[in-house]
Amino acid sequence: MGVPAVPIITARFKELVTTSAYKKGIPNMRITYTPHPITDRPAELCRQYIAGNDPNSGQPMLGQIYDGLSRPLSAEDGKGGFLPRGERTRLLPPDTPEKLMEYFHEQGFTDGNPVILPTEEKVAEMLKATSRQPDEWVGQMRPSPPHEAWYYTVEMVAVNAVMAGAKPEYFPTILALAAKGVTSMFSSTSSFARMAVVNGPVVDEIGMNTGIGAMGPVNRANSAIGRCWTLISRNLGNSGKPGETYLGSQGNPLNYNNLCFPENEPGLPAGWKPLHVQKGFKKSDSVISVFSGWSMSDIAWYSPLPIFEVIRGWLEHFFSFGTNQATLVLDPIVAADVAASGHPTKESFAKYLAENTGTPGWLYWSQNEKALEQAKKGEEPYAGWLRQGQGAVVPVSRYVRRAPAGRNPAFMARAEGNETSIEIVVTGGGTNTFWSGGDFGYVGSASVDDWR
Repeated sequence: MGVPAVPIITARFKELVTTSAYKKGIPNMRITYTPHPITDRPAELCRQYIAGNDPNSGQPMLGQIYDGLSRPLSAEDGKGGFLPRGERTRLLPPDTPEKLMEYFHEQGFTDGNPVILPTEEKVAEMLKATSRQPDEWVGQMRPSPPHEAWYYTVEMVAVNAVMAGAKPEYFPTILALAAKGVTSMFSSTSSFARMAVVNGPVVDEIGMNTGIGAMGPVNRANSAIGRCWTLISRNLGNSGKPGETYLGSQGNPLNYNNLCFPENEPGLPAGWKPLHVQKGFKKSDSVISVFSGWSMSDIAWYSPLPIFEVIRGWLEHFFSFGTNQATLVLDPIVAADVAASGHPTKESFAKYLAENTGTPGWLYWSQNEKALEQAKKGEEPYAGWLRQGQGAVVPVSRYVRRAPAGRNPAFMARAEGNETSIEIVVTGGGTNTFWSGGDFGYVGSASVDDWR
């Protein structure tokens, strides 16, 4: 059946691939492994890898590939089998709090920090905060596409909310976040991070901090909701097992509470819409929005230049993993200064930044091989750009959202809610002209009100 194939995988992922093959019901898949890593390694070295031996079997790679493609399947090769999700009892037998806590750590149910033990009484109290039934499905989550998705119920989410130290009034927000099905611990070697931004009346209702220290560890609601996302990802989303369902080479400290904070809506300049309104919700709606990226940096840059020009200059030279997206988190003072300088809306400021931000030459030429060939042939405008040197800025923006072939740009801008790949959020206490910037991109939003 089908066309013979032998997957070629780097040796570091043997455990992941073996486990995935079992989960897919093909435990005897013929696989060849190369030395690890191959990212950023020269082509000549990669050719040496192919001509050399499989580091796991010690056999020549090319011979192993040929054998895997040509040798008939044996009875053993044809055997199927699945690696099922282990059953978990709903209740653990009674024990001392100390022993139960140790058990939770040993089983990998925690983020490495102490948790609140989820007793039946505490979980029942959490469930009172929603009209949904305990056995109702909330969603599904997986570490990455190759892995199976795990489904989870309202009660399962409640257990993790208790463990995270959440108060019952936080629970609808946590359920909305869980319903998005986005893991906070995506299984990639590049150590992803996540961000959640809360908008609407729920911010004041549950006492989230939009002022001084909004992005820091000083508020229970901000911290517990963000931390719960990690516990849900580990315990309900099949994420976080190093080498198998989590592959971040160094890991990411942002995963502890995943940059969870509310937007400071009272601090928005006149004309600047809250994030959830930008995404199609009403101002009176309570909403949580999810972002994905790798890093966020605090920036304090005093300059005689106007602040909007400082931000533009930073964005022009900002680079992270080849991404063409960015999120700016502005203190209310910075937002007010930007608005006063002629940017009456978030959208107009994002458009200004996108249209007036070029790409550093070294980055542009490394990502546009065809343009480099045209430049070397003397074709304009590429040749003129190249003559300015690798250090010169090429007048091509990375942040203007371009429609794929056959798509109407105006339609796509409406569908995405933004003509650019730049998102702007305002939070903080208004005590300094600080702002943060990073490579986070918008994933989606969920209604908190739907889970009350």
